[in-house]
Amino acid sequence: MFSLVNTYPNLQRYKKKLKYVTFSEKIFSISSEQEFNNIALEMFDFQMQKNSLYADFVNKLRSFRGSQQPMAETFDATFRPEHFTEIPCLPVEFFKNHNILIDGENTDQYFASSGTTGINTSKHFIADFNLYEKSFTKGFTYFWDSPENYVILALLPNYSEQQNSSLIYMMDSLIKQTQSPESGFFLDDLDELNSRIQQLKHKKIILFGVSYALLDFAEQYPQTLENTMVFETGGMKGRREELSKTELHKRLCEGFGVEKIYSEYGMTELLSQAYSKGENLFSCPPWMRVFTRPLTNPSGVEKHHVAGGINVIDLANYKSCPFIATQDLGKTFPDSTFEVLGRIEGSDVRGCSLLTE
Repeated sequence: MFSLVNTYPNLQRYKKKLKYVTFSEKIFSISSEQEFNNIALEMFDFQMQKNSLYADFVNKLRSFRGSQQPMAETFDATFRPEHFTEIPCLPVEFFKNHNILIDGENTDQYFASSGTTGINTSKHFIADFNLYEKSFTKGFTYFWDSPENYVILALLPNYSEQQNSSLIYMMDSLIKQTQSPESGFFLDDLDELNSRIQQLKHKKIILFGVSYALLDFAEQYPQTLENTMVFETGGMKGRREELSKTELHKRLCEGFGVEKIYSEYGMTELLSQAYSKGENLFSCPPWMRVFTRPLTNPSGVEKHHVAGGINVIDLANYKSCPFIATQDLGKTFPDSTFEVLGRIEGSDVRGCSLLTE
């Protein structure tokens, strides 16, 4: 870990008392872009004060940016962003080698990313599982209404085999919140899943599955699903040939007799999710934002409609790090939606890799 945080006396400006205990109340009541920006900037100060690793990362980044002079002569101790897109984002790879928690939080409970053999996976240590449940429940309700208004069927065989999966934790909680005995997980028993669906013709259903398993189901049991929203997440996991999002959704629409396929964008290192209502265009809940960075300038901000690296600000993630630079490639649009294009070339292949266009 870098050790710059104790080198510069001016860093004591970050030691002001921040009422971080109220963050949970603040973030889930955000109702405007200005509110989001204000709380994001407040949280930046909080992270500089309470997250030693993040503070060291920011200080080192600022010290060396565009300069060959000695570090102490170029450090900007007065730096404070004015807009959330100016906040430095921690590379997601840090979660592979560091226990990222704010000072004073200690836990051995974590979520682990899915990964292929030989890949060093990420660990996201969770200091407050209630915060995660609050985030994904409020996010789900924001986009789709209360879980109790649905029957949720989860077709996630590979995730179910994995320990410490944040996706399984989320789906298990949402399934329980439906308060329906018909909701549940399905592994490889597609016949049982089909039978369950046939019994639920007059109920609102969410079928949530990993891409390859949904394709298997659509091919083995082609049908017209009524009152059903189909959500896909993840990739083929090496089980089937990779397909573009367009081709994947086309096959699923044909197999299930639906007009569109929904998607979820989340990751082990975050506590919030973005959702797509079709056409691979994702929207964030009020406490989450996505912007992109130029591939040649990790500190810059890319223009709308231009492909760049996806940066995520997830304010619910304040007990670890809410500012994350992912290895995903995407585009943003003026209406605050974003498109996921795939993985940045040369990045590690993550277990929940995204399909490319």
